[in-house]
Amino acid sequence: MTNKAANKTAKFKNNNLLEIKNIIELCKINNIKITKRRETIIKAILDLNSNHQHPDTEEIYFHTKKDDESASIATVYRFLAELDEKKIIEKHNFDNNKARYEFSSNSNHHDHLIDIESGEIIEFFNQEIENLKIKIASDYGYKLVDHRLDLKCIKIKK
Repeated sequence: MTNKAANKTAKFKNNNLLEIKNIIELCKINNIKITKRRETIIKAILDLNSNHQHPDTEEIYFHTKKDDESASIATVYRFLAELDEKKIIEKHNFDNNKARYEFSSNSNHHDHLIDIESGEIIEFFNQEIENLKIKIASDYGYKLVDHRLDLKCIKIKK
């Protein structure tokens, strides 16, 4: 990714902009061709992400098919791979067999709590955890530059 593209990505993340025009602009900056079909795929991801869902490829495909009956799953796979390569979307493997996606600009940093029985994914932020991660890196002589935390849990039955 070029410095210009990296700066633009950071700008989108910091402003938390999710409008489709901003995602399309980010794609153009990263030399990703935008067709009507690809725009429909972006809209599908945005719709599914609006409920804090982390859709898999098939969910994105079926949502895309609502607006574009001739869309193929192969097109969705290829476009997701391209978006992932350019860091426009984040690919998660919560359940170890299905990749799930969210736009990198979807929100400020957050972690995930995953109910391994129901598949529910809860996004959360905890400043104490953030501070502890920074301290741990520092204690070992490092500066934390990035991380991902996914807590896999089972609901406590009362």
